[in-house]
Amino acid sequence: MTPGTVVVTGGAGFLGSHLCERMLTRGARVICMDNFLTGTPANVEHLFGDPCFRLVDCDLTGFVHVPGNVDMVLHFASAASPVDYLRHPIETLKVGSLGTLHALGLAKDKGARFVLASTSEVYGDPLEHPQRETYWGNVNPVGPRSVYDEAKRFAEALTTAYRHSHGVDTGIVRIFNTYGPRMRVSDGRAIPTFVGQALRGEPITVTGDGAQTRSVCYVDDTIAGVLALAESGLAGPVNIGGPDEMTMLGLAGLIRDLAGSSSPIRLIEPAADDPRIRRPDTTLAEQKLGWRPKVPVEEGLRRTIAWFAAEPAAEPVA
Repeated sequence: MTPGTVVVTGGAGFLGSHLCERMLTRGARVICMDNFLTGTPANVEHLFGDPCFRLVDCDLTGFVHVPGNVDMVLHFASAASPVDYLRHPIETLKVGSLGTLHALGLAKDKGARFVLASTSEVYGDPLEHPQRETYWGNVNPVGPRSVYDEAKRFAEALTTAYRHSHGVDTGIVRIFNTYGPRMRVSDGRAIPTFVGQALRGEPITVTGDGAQTRSVCYVDDTIAGVLALAESGLAGPVNIGGPDEMTMLGLAGLIRDLAGSSSPIRLIEPAADDPRIRRPDTTLAEQKLGWRPKVPVEEGLRRTIAWFAAEPAAEPVA
């Protein structure tokens, strides 16, 4: 199924821009909405010449109007990195609540399929490993990360309520640690931080003891999983993420090696409420969507390092 008109909220962000790009290749008309709090028009600048693409400066927490038919609403608007949501806590909570309310209202008004980009952070610091969709999570509701974690948990609840109370065709995707081109080198997440430091020859800073784990997934695979859910009619939630769990020390060392860097690895203060373990159980995605990641971690990291090496902020030292 190729929907005629797709609205992508947060479409000028990291994931949103890749989503816009992929939908255009599928023949859709794409309306990209963003207020550029953390996204940038530069992420979608290469799409400006496509007559099927339109960029709209829009704050979802205010009034939202889209003329004409809409077949699908992909709600990706939110700060997603700790640096961003700790800098913009109120905005993060508002886009998760009011923004989701307005995006759902748009989908209801247009009779469109609605897909919420949720996150592995709804599991918090998990007591179940790997994390299945049936796990309810272990989240500190008043910790510094709660502005993101609880915004997404509320967004899931609101999406579910619209499905049951208003009959909106909804889907929820829980995204795990995606990486790739168009991440900001300064966004505070592990991979762009490690890559930037390695390319500049600076110490690679790993928080805590470095034994905490993450399971990373290259952006092309994540987008393929999101679209598989979007076009399936499945309600979810469905985990989309990579199966290869690694420690942060291991990830830092791998990036250093792939970048050909001699940067030392330095341990720094742990981040508050940083989850100790993270790995998705993707059985549901495999069984119901026929999805599994295809890009090996080393190949995805090579592509990502090459992209960052071309960015002025991450150029290698001479």
